[in-house]
Amino acid sequence: MTTPDDQRRFYLGCAVWAHPSWSGVLFPRGSRSADYLRLYSRRLTTVEGNTTFYAIPSVETVQRWAEETPASFRFCFKLPRDISHQGALAARLRETEAFVQRLTPLGERLGPFFLQLPPGYSPRQIDDLAAWLAAWDPAYRLAVEVRHPDWYTPQEETALMDLLKSHGVGRVLMDVRPLDLGPLPGAEEDLRRARDNKPDVPLHPLRSASFTLVRYIGHPDVARNDPLLDEWAERVRTWLAEGTTTFFFMHCPVERESPALCRALQRRLAGAPGVPPLPWDSAADEGEQLTLF
Repeated sequence: MTTPDDQRRFYLGCAVWAHPSWSGVLFPRGSRSADYLRLYSRRLTTVEGNTTFYAIPSVETVQRWAEETPASFRFCFKLPRDISHQGALAARLRETEAFVQRLTPLGERLGPFFLQLPPGYSPRQIDDLAAWLAAWDPAYRLAVEVRHPDWYTPQEETALMDLLKSHGVGRVLMDVRPLDLGPLPGAEEDLRRARDNKPDVPLHPLRSASFTLVRYIGHPDVARNDPLLDEWAERVRTWLAEGTTTFFFMHCPVERESPALCRALQRRLAGAPGVPPLPWDSAADEGEQLTLF
């Protein structure tokens, strides 16, 4: 849902809000899994809602999510695969509306939804995408991620960006470059699996709306990410100064390191307009102040 921007225009989080390896890292040791969302939302400011790609939550679950998170927190839910990965999008307008309506009780906690198109969805299907976007309720922010390599050629990418801009729809950016920063003993299989599962697409840092979503697939040796995080911090500072609200999501083949990557980027952006301190910095309500360093 579109909401007035407050002092925060930069939102930072991970791909999920619950991972057992975060005990003692993001969460106090011994935390119950039932408390993970509450704890997560008081440390980071957004989450990439991958859970809805696989299943639509119940009314009761959505209500619980609203009750467990502060009003300043933002969920960025992925459209279900039954909509995005089952042929023509335009044939699933009713399912799209039903999905969005299920999440509306979250109110201001709704960040942009995002549509992840499958690797086989090519520019030849742009008319289908255009028909689906034309039916999207503009009261809710939306971003689109494309994976077919033809979308990244100049002519097709221009057509895509023109379409997204015409609807005020954002572009999801994925940065997979960190996966090529070299092997790491003990994590070779994790890196291989991540490289196999993530699309090998170039990074074209283009914007098509007043907001953008970034998915950064970090190297598990956090220090190796330094040059790329420096680059991203400079870019994000520029975007924020230009008025672009930015939702930045850290992924990592070794999920334990995703919170550390969040910290590393936040440090680089400290003091920039639109980037208040993370709530993590004052999260001592569980009786244990956590640190990654």
